[in-house]
Amino acid sequence: MERRFGRVRRDRNEPRVLDLDLLDYDGLVQRSGAAVLPHPRLHERAFVLLPLRDVAPQWRHPVLGRTVDELVAALPPGQQVERTRG
Repeated sequence: MERRFGRVRRDRNEPRVLDLDLLDYDGLVQRSGAAVLPHPRLHERAFVLLPLRDVAPQWRHPVLGRTVDELVAALPPGQQVERTRG
């Protein structure tokens, strides 16, 4: 999908037109293969957790066992998230 929208991977974490990550799949824990589940850094990112809390407030991290609210409360300071209107 990313390639269809013109994404070419050159450097890790470079700016990109589109970045799609699979965060969780029905609580599946998978550490090898094409998809690592849950996403290994989703619990560290406000830009993931805050929208997740809006759409799935009862979601629980399948490895850590923590709720979205607990993960949001544990975020390091300084992460900025801004709502945009599309």
